[in-house]
Amino acid sequence: MTEGNFVDYVKIYVSSGKGGKGSAHLHREKYVAKGGPDGGDGGRGGHVIIRGNKNLWTLFNFKFKKHFKAGHGGDGSKNRSTGADGEDTYMDVPLGTVVKDTETGKTLLEITGDGEEKVIARGGKGGLGNWHFKSATNQTPRYAQPGLEGEEKNITLELKVLADVGLVGFPNAGKSTLLSVMTAARPKIADYEFTTLKPNLGIVQHRDFQTFVMADIPGIIEGAAEGKGLGHYFLRHIERNSTLLFLIPADSKDIKKEYGILLDELRRYNPEMLDKDRFIAISKSDMLDDELKAEVQKELTDAFDGVSYMFISSVAQQGMQELKDKLWEMLNKEEV
Repeated sequence: MTEGNFVDYVKIYVSSGKGGKGSAHLHREKYVAKGGPDGGDGGRGGHVIIRGNKNLWTLFNFKFKKHFKAGHGGDGSKNRSTGADGEDTYMDVPLGTVVKDTETGKTLLEITGDGEEKVIARGGKGGLGNWHFKSATNQTPRYAQPGLEGEEKNITLELKVLADVGLVGFPNAGKSTLLSVMTAARPKIADYEFTTLKPNLGIVQHRDFQTFVMADIPGIIEGAAEGKGLGHYFLRHIERNSTLLFLIPADSKDIKKEYGILLDELRRYNPEMLDKDRFIAISKSDMLDDELKAEVQKELTDAFDGVSYMFISSVAQQGMQELKDKLWEMLNKEEV
């Protein structure tokens, strides 16, 4: 999937169908002059339904179609015949999609399961036919109810990427390079900040044909929790990753400080993200000889509050299999 095809935020207009009118028909037959009321009910208006689809990874389809309208209910007719229900409209979305009210920002629903269906705009109820209003004092009512109007909403769809491992780090920390080495994904790679502007997903092939999904998230900068830089644009994607892999380059001026800033940004955005399993990879370690690596290890003693770390190099292919093994162990520790 190219970066331009990854759409994770879109505004949509939805409109459900109006309910059909009830009928005010009076029964007539050749030998029955006054058969009484027999008008049927109107059909309900169509719903607009959001449905989860595990085969979708992006909201790209909504880039070109942003208005969704359901069908109107049919009118009632004679012989107490109920009008047809309006045709429902389905919106297929990838798993991890959050639906919000555009005007208030309130979260309306979330879709996390394949085939999961939730009504976002309910169709109007059909009007009652005149036979419902027959009574001892009014045996031939000549009126029926109109159908109720449907709902109109402006909604915002936001995709939170569902991945097993989310890569967390500053811009240009080597996340895209690591993803390209560990998976078949081909993210954009260059020597400047914010090369990655949208999440990239890749499937990591482990031993015995086992796999897990890794997401390269756009880089964090200090102040991201307040929306600085890409801000909330990327932070929401980390919420749905079960394990966080912190990537800090070996040539960082202060590895411990960089890790602290990354943790602080996650804490300020959503404290629950600190409950996720964490692992730290010191990238670009091919730049270190054994003596420098030993010095760095001394500096990192007790620097990560008990969180394990590992030296790797994506370019030199150092520590790749060990990293896969460690991540697989963390993802499946409950089964051990």
